[in-house]
Amino acid sequence: MKVLIINAGSSSLKYQLMHTRSAEVLAKGVAERIGLDGSIIQHSKGEEKKTFDEHLANHAEAVQRVLEILLSSQDGVIQSMDEIQAVGHRVVHGGEKFAESVLITPAVMAAIRSCFDLAPLHNPANMTGIEACQAVMPNTPQIAVFDTAFHQTMPAESYMYALPYEVYETHRVRKYGFHGTSHRYVASRAAVMLNKPLESLKIVTCHLGNGSSIAAIRNGKCIDTSMGLTPLAGICMGTRCGDIDPAIVTFLMNKEGLDEKGIDNLMNKKSGVAGISGVSSDFRDLRAAADSGNKRAQLAWDMFVYQCKKFIGSYAAAMGGLDAVVFTAGVGENTALIREQAVEGLEFMGIELDKEKNNASRAIEVIVSPDHAKAKVLLIPTNEELAIAQETERIVSSL
Repeated sequence: MKVLIINAGSSSLKYQLMHTRSAEVLAKGVAERIGLDGSIIQHSKGEEKKTFDEHLANHAEAVQRVLEILLSSQDGVIQSMDEIQAVGHRVVHGGEKFAESVLITPAVMAAIRSCFDLAPLHNPANMTGIEACQAVMPNTPQIAVFDTAFHQTMPAESYMYALPYEVYETHRVRKYGFHGTSHRYVASRAAVMLNKPLESLKIVTCHLGNGSSIAAIRNGKCIDTSMGLTPLAGICMGTRCGDIDPAIVTFLMNKEGLDEKGIDNLMNKKSGVAGISGVSSDFRDLRAAADSGNKRAQLAWDMFVYQCKKFIGSYAAAMGGLDAVVFTAGVGENTALIREQAVEGLEFMGIELDKEKNNASRAIEVIVSPDHAKAKVLLIPTNEELAIAQETERIVSSL
């Protein structure tokens, strides 16, 4: 099945046209600065890359132009619109309403809108992408794949906060978790690599990038994850602070004269390893600075690694054991030292890492533990687009 995958931002639209059975990416690209001056489409077909200077007034125009490019004789990969059998949309927040991907209907769209206040930066943009595709492709099935859905199997003791229960009942304040599509994908790949049923495994998946989250997956179900009501919670990240004493919020608002937007900007945009180091949110820059003697850069690195290790250990305890630790996403896939240090000292849990294998591996599917290790360490590049395409095919095939 040929599936068009759409990930809409407030002024952007990422796309991939993928063949689900072969996992072949036929074409991909991004429309940027939609509704602004200087909008462009960057399009790739195989090794060929091309930039189109376009006036894109809105997302519907962007979708229309993308489809024209996909159909064009020079840059396209399809002969007819009929070849696109479905569209899979990444939707960040499904609240408590969706534990699975779903066919988009008016009721589903209303439910996505009801989550706007939970994901104000993402869900409205995701909805814009859905509406744009419906306008241009009214007869093509549209599927919503939610970042939060995989985490809906968490038990109440994992997702509830110790606030007055009425806060949960009234405002649905609870842990939701994110990166669910990635966590689901790499856990399933880990089971294949270990040649064991996913339903028999206890896995900690570490999605480490500029935004990072860690999940505990027991018998194929998520039982806990590090991000919370928002993607700000959990381990420290590129520019996000992660878990802190909540009283710090009002303390800093008073001391620094910050309003709601000011404290939100401080915690989301000025904190994390960038805020600690004063160098960068990019771990390559961080490592280079630390190796040159920058103590704050080394501190930021050490904090990140330490927090990863704490989550791995606590999740192993929550699951009553551990079969595998998976590293994925930009930092997890490409930074051997992070993987090494995040599991260092956890040998008592059966975790072992082969440094030679680990140092030689980057962005490939590989087990970097010795064969005799009780708990394996795996490197698995995430492929959220493929996961969205496969989910889309599954839903459409059942219609």
